[in-house]
Amino acid sequence: MSTHDNDAHKLGESTLGFVVIGRNEGDRLHRCIGSILEQRQFISPGIEAHKNDDTLNQDSDLNLPPVVYVDSGSTDGSVEYANSVGCDAVQLDMTTRFTAARARNTGLAYLLEKYPNIEYIQFIDGDCAIQPGWLVKALSFLSVNPHVAITCGRRREVYPQRTVYNALCDMEWDTPIGDTKSCGGDFLARKEAIIAVSGFNPEMIAGEEPEMCFRLRKKNWKIWRIAEEMTSHDAAMTSFRQFWLRNKRAGFAYAARSALHATKQNPYCVREVVSICFWACVFPIVIASIYPFSAPIALFLILAYPAMAFRIFIRKLQRRNSFRRSLVYGVLTQIGKIPQFFGVTKFAMGQFSGRKTAIIEYK
Repeated sequence: MSTHDNDAHKLGESTLGFVVIGRNEGDRLHRCIGSILEQRQFISPGIEAHKNDDTLNQDSDLNLPPVVYVDSGSTDGSVEYANSVGCDAVQLDMTTRFTAARARNTGLAYLLEKYPNIEYIQFIDGDCAIQPGWLVKALSFLSVNPHVAITCGRRREVYPQRTVYNALCDMEWDTPIGDTKSCGGDFLARKEAIIAVSGFNPEMIAGEEPEMCFRLRKKNWKIWRIAEEMTSHDAAMTSFRQFWLRNKRAGFAYAARSALHATKQNPYCVREVVSICFWACVFPIVIASIYPFSAPIALFLILAYPAMAFRIFIRKLQRRNSFRRSLVYGVLTQIGKIPQFFGVTKFAMGQFSGRKTAIIEYK
């Protein structure tokens, strides 16, 4: 075996790759890619063998995991920045309707075509940053659990204290550990599994991750959340308008996923859609219909809204959230039903008209 072959064998070729998506994320993208560049060296073949010599800074020699950044029409220099720090930057064709799902599929296709030996893909949104230690722990978990397609961990808001909307997001990310139904936009995936379901559904304008997870679980793959810090996220939600749009998008996603996959045997997302329609439409109509005949009964029925918010508030307190955060979650979860209903109706109108709906963005 030649010296070159020995070195290649010793250093190996990375089996991990990254797909980052974003548009006009500015400093958030710098923080995201910076965290990847810092953390990837700790899981790269050959780092230990060369940590004391000059080759540590030579990415090509050490075969550091590749980073693909997919840009969706940024005007803030995001593409130029990604190229300047050694990422493979891909610009999405914006003549076709943009979806995050299409961006991720584009990044995945580029990554696997250029780096065919990749076995694991870390997907991450451009407004997030990878936490120290996540990659090692997540890769270790997937390597000893061949039935798991995707593993994810705890995503936290960078500034939960700035607005009640940021705090709401931070609590939404705090989901149970173990076998789970879905993940968010940041996760480590097994290539074999993602290819088995043809990646993300490019027609989904929201909720593309849980939709793909549904198809993975149908093929007997597992989605697993581990008790580790994964990413930090900057929602940058400072207004009620952003809160409204984010919930409208969520309602649209529930309706779209239900329409795609719900059956009598598996009423996927039906409960969520029914809940949205009941609290935001059916129940208010019932109250309005009763009011002319019996105002006291109508007013009594209105108490169901604060009662439901109180129930959610108690649940959050039991999960050791603070009084303030629990109260915020309970109240905003109920208020969020209204924009979610508008999202459901937007989906229904699109289905009726046959027109494709543009992406719903909140920032």
